[in-house]
Amino acid sequence: MARINLSGMGVALITPFKENESIDYDAFARLLDYQIQNGTDYLVVLGTTAETPTLSEWEKDEIKRFVVEHTKGRIPLVLGVGGNNTRSVVEHLNMDYLNGFDAVLSVVPYYNKPSQEGIYQHYAAIAQASPLPVILYNVPGRTGVNMTAETTLRLAHDFDNIIAIKEASGNITQMDDIIKNKPHDFMVISGDDGVTFPLITLGAMGVISVIGNAFPKEFSRMVRLALNGNYNQALTIHHQFTELFSLLFVDGNPAGVKCLLNLMGMIDNKLRLPLVPTRITTYEKIQEVLEKLQNLQ
Repeated sequence: MARINLSGMGVALITPFKENESIDYDAFARLLDYQIQNGTDYLVVLGTTAETPTLSEWEKDEIKRFVVEHTKGRIPLVLGVGGNNTRSVVEHLNMDYLNGFDAVLSVVPYYNKPSQEGIYQHYAAIAQASPLPVILYNVPGRTGVNMTAETTLRLAHDFDNIIAIKEASGNITQMDDIIKNKPHDFMVISGDDGVTFPLITLGAMGVISVIGNAFPKEFSRMVRLALNGNYNQALTIHHQFTELFSLLFVDGNPAGVKCLLNLMGMIDNKLRLPLVPTRITTYEKIQEVLEKLQNLQ
């Protein structure tokens, strides 16, 4: 099984919608080209930022085909394949259209709060079923349960095709424990833009980014500088985005980044319920920060 290099900045793609809530494939094409032309290292399709729970199975299939056909092998692709029903996830891995994808990203089961052994067995089943390398995704703020460092390391050591973890626990000590004790070729990836810089200094390989939808050139440069040990230059860029990191999530994800992309003229500011656009106060604050950042360039 070929291993994808996840060093650098991956971007968790949004799904652009028109005002009538249909998928805006013209805007999607522009966004894909914008990523490829501005330094993004790989793309994550149908993750949380894509509002995947609001998409039909038919729409998900259409998005997969569209992204593969439009990118034409110009950039590695990771596909979100997760859920809280292990049997269903395994069925998708056996039956779904995976041509053109290089790895799958699978979130810790949400809502039903499995034990650590349940999480381990869930990922063991996925690893045994998946024809592609597997990236674990720990985000307890969304799932309601934290996958401990011990469980992550157990999976990393037991399954060769579990190649990485997207860590968004917010627990630097836990992340450092994984980095310290992981197999040599297992990759730890930041799942939170705001802690990407410090996490790279500890040994992480990069980030799967939300802010990269809007600022791929600048944020990927920060990541590369940090990976190359140019910490002072990387820190300068990190600090330029500090205010935006919190603003993008104050009204939920992807409301913040969709607001930002709308202000940049790239998409309509449209989400599907139960998600709604940012409050006007947040919109205005994001607009102010965007103007500051554009003046810096």
